[in-house]
Amino acid sequence: MKKLIFGFTMARSRSFIREKYGSEFWKSFRTLAKMHFNNILPKVPDIGYSIFSFNYKFGASYIAWYKSFFDLGLSQDEAIENIWKMNEKMVTAIPSPLMHSSGKAYINSFRKKAKRHEERQKRGELHPYDWKVVFRDIDKNTFEIDIIECAMKKLAHDFNADGLLPGICRMDYLFSSVMGNGFTRTKTLGDGDDCCNCRYELEGSCEWAPENGFIYRK
Repeated sequence: MKKLIFGFTMARSRSFIREKYGSEFWKSFRTLAKMHFNNILPKVPDIGYSIFSFNYKFGASYIAWYKSFFDLGLSQDEAIENIWKMNEKMVTAIPSPLMHSSGKAYINSFRKKAKRHEERQKRGELHPYDWKVVFRDIDKNTFEIDIIECAMKKLAHDFNADGLLPGICRMDYLFSSVMGNGFTRTKTLGDGDDCCNCRYELEGSCEWAPENGFIYRK
């Protein structure tokens, strides 16, 4: 799955990167990204089953792309903005009606996973790298998860890519938007806060719109 995510997103992003920076930049970026990805992938710890197993599969790709943009002289902000756009290109390959129809089922499943994850956490069954959370059921439509330890933050640090955060934290808004779920958050570990205070709604809405900034919706 990790290789599929990397390869598919690269293919979907080729035109965007070539139009923005030119063909030679794309060729250099593609070469560097493959090199970094192949070097990073074998060193990524296997944390096993996790509430955020799917998110974790993006880690090696995010780090590879981030390092490659830096190698090519881009700033941190521009590297993050490009990774946002690459994610958009990847996720919008799936028809919007399909994403919306699957959104409620996904969030329902995620709610159940969150409860089980917290139970496993209390029993000391999680990999040391894994996310640690506090789960709260609010009502039929809403639940909250406070993330107090983040595997992506640990992974980025291990590969000297701390600057990935809080940029990649914002991906939650993109995925919630395309799935038609409600999502809000005012704190993240990546921003230096004590937790990521995530609030999810089965029926709701979520604005992606990175051009509007992330000051009050970290």
